[in-house]
Amino acid sequence: MSVAREDANLLLSSTASACGLSMPAEWSPLRRVWLVRPHNEETWPGCLAQAQSEWDAWRDALSKVVEVVDCQEAGIETNDSWIRDFGPIFVRHPDGRIAGHDFRFNGWGDKYEVRDQDDGVPTHIRERWSIPMWKHDVVLEGGSIDVNGTGTVLTTTQCLDNANRGDRTRESMVQTLHDALGTSNVVWLPGGIRGDDTDGHIDDIARFVRRDAIVALRAPADHVDHSVLEANWNALANARDENQDPFDLIALPVPDPIYYDFPADRFGPGGRSMIPASHANFLIANGTVFVPVFGGASDDIACRVIESSMSNVRVVPIRARHLVVGLGSLHCLSCHEPS
Repeated sequence: MSVAREDANLLLSSTASACGLSMPAEWSPLRRVWLVRPHNEETWPGCLAQAQSEWDAWRDALSKVVEVVDCQEAGIETNDSWIRDFGPIFVRHPDGRIAGHDFRFNGWGDKYEVRDQDDGVPTHIRERWSIPMWKHDVVLEGGSIDVNGTGTVLTTTQCLDNANRGDRTRESMVQTLHDALGTSNVVWLPGGIRGDDTDGHIDDIARFVRRDAIVALRAPADHVDHSVLEANWNALANARDENQDPFDLIALPVPDPIYYDFPADRFGPGGRSMIPASHANFLIANGTVFVPVFGGASDDIACRVIESSMSNVRVVPIRARHLVVGLGSLHCLSCHEPS
């Protein structure tokens, strides 16, 4: 259940953690998933129709396991479709009350034009669905964090310590995470994969699949991302959870490098660039894991790895070869709200 309006002021008079709210793990039951259908031609140059077709197939499959709300159909205008990063970050109380966080969104470090419509999405959701939200002046994108639901948050130094996300210290950012998410432990990885314009979002490189288990990308020695992914793996091997126990680490394969010929536009000269295709950009929804696949040899292996790493889940591969031209895929394109 959501929090009634008369409870909102009392609830929001302190931090989320002080009110007993925390961010559940993604495998917890979901009430709905928020989406935005691809519509920005600059994001998918030359392949918007193909990306929309892949998105439509995914939405149809997703709607079979959870309520889906498309912001466009709900009359909420957006600059783009990456609602994971500009949508609310939802938290839940043990008694079932739901609230959210409205963090600032600055276009992944002011890389693009001001995106006021995207940044305003949490306000629309708060007002129309009567979900109270904490309003923050801090920049934080949902794709930059992942939680195990029992106290640990996973993120990257490349993103959260980046000066383009605002003038803040590591200590203040850690406190913000704990206050907002109800966590007590942060695991820091060095950074992200080639082609990712988010400065190393965690949902492209390493994800919790159980409270004590993480799937993380590993690449062969001749792969362009080998060094950073090995650095991430070593950091995870030395990391500890909120109980000071090590994690069970599970290697997830990387696709063969995929390149796209981007036309020149107002953001740059274009050219042939590697795009951040990653099987880690999956979405868990009510016992089903939707895994992005790209038409390569790693597809089936990745799906088997993810299925075997979790209990009682069904894996559904979703073609995302054109979606990822926009520099993200399924997890980036979704924002989940817990039951």
